[in-house]
Amino acid sequence: MNDTEKKIQLRKYKMFATGLFVLMAIIFVMMTILEKKNPDHWIGYIRAFSEAAMVGALADWFAVTALFNYPLGIKIPHTNLIENSKERIGDNLGNFVVDNFLSPQNIRPYIQKIKVSHFVGDWLSKERNQENLMKEVSGIILNILNKLDDTEVVNFIGKKAKEMAEDLKINEIIGNGLEYILDKKDHQRFITNLSKQIKEYVLNNQEMVKERVKSESYFLIPKFVDNNIADKITSGLSKFFEEVELDQNHSLRHEITQKLYSFSKEIKTEDKWVSEFRNVKNDFLKDEKILQYSTDIWNSIKKSLMKELEEENSALKNYIRKNLTELSQNLQTDEVFQNKIDHWIRVTAYKYILKNTHQFGALISSTVGKWEGKDLSKKLELEVGKDLQFIRVNGTLVGGLVGLIIYTVVNFFI
Repeated sequence: MNDTEKKIQLRKYKMFATGLFVLMAIIFVMMTILEKKNPDHWIGYIRAFSEAAMVGALADWFAVTALFNYPLGIKIPHTNLIENSKERIGDNLGNFVVDNFLSPQNIRPYIQKIKVSHFVGDWLSKERNQENLMKEVSGIILNILNKLDDTEVVNFIGKKAKEMAEDLKINEIIGNGLEYILDKKDHQRFITNLSKQIKEYVLNNQEMVKERVKSESYFLIPKFVDNNIADKITSGLSKFFEEVELDQNHSLRHEITQKLYSFSKEIKTEDKWVSEFRNVKNDFLKDEKILQYSTDIWNSIKKSLMKELEEENSALKNYIRKNLTELSQNLQTDEVFQNKIDHWIRVTAYKYILKNTHQFGALISSTVGKWEGKDLSKKLELEVGKDLQFIRVNGTLVGGLVGLIIYTVVNFFI
């Protein structure tokens, strides 16, 4: 029922209760007049009933009216109780709800019944819901990106980058990185490729070697001797580097490895390298360069994100769709995963409700306290006023019966 219907119903029952009082008053007047002309005993009984009924009706009318208004507009103490006590009513109502509805023993059975994983899985399994979710999330993120102040974001990125780089020891990073490569033996592939390249270079440039030997030789030495020397050099070098290329345990490999380990340690510990890398870092961290790097980074991120979010079949959206589908399947079929999700939701809801029960009470108290007194009286009267009119009706009838009983006792026993 809406408020209009409730008002009509309340008015109807008020008229009924008031009409019953008026009826008793009319009967009382009639019986009083009739009793003066007719001494019959039955008239006294009816008169006693109607008289007591009027008293009962008036008493209960006063009691019901005093709850919501001043009777006849007269400011009698302890009347218009709802309006005058709305703050206390709000506090008591809030405490009542918290103590009787939000206590641990009351909410625990309902919390334990919570099972949302399967419902969420079913909802996510529908393509239309996935698309709606994607559309809403994309719209929110795009709106955020468009509203962000680019200058503030760039300054933030630059500030954080500078803070992170302040304590960054580049020499240790490079030294540790080199040691990591050496420990993994990844440098061996480089040595193998380099040895192969040197071997091929020597073999492909035999004529150059001969010319070099000839140019450095004495004029008295015959040409064939120079050529033989050049062939020996070319053959020896190519075979040597071929051995290095094919033999993973070649001594040159070990020697190079040891030199690299020494170099990595030198980079991490020697002052000259610490100073060199500090200069490199300081050059990198100049304000104008930081600003340029930050601007480039943010523009790239923003442009990429907006493009991915605006296109229907972008890589990002396809990736999200794939994960949403997998998530919905897991929520529907994986009982272990379902139990974990539901348990987490139950624990979180239980803790949150218990932690904030006082706030629920304060909300009720504050809401009631902010209502206008008259509005609160009207709201409550609309809700319970109909039932309270039956108190008036019952008071009329019970009062009349009590008056009849008293009159009978007096006439028969006194």
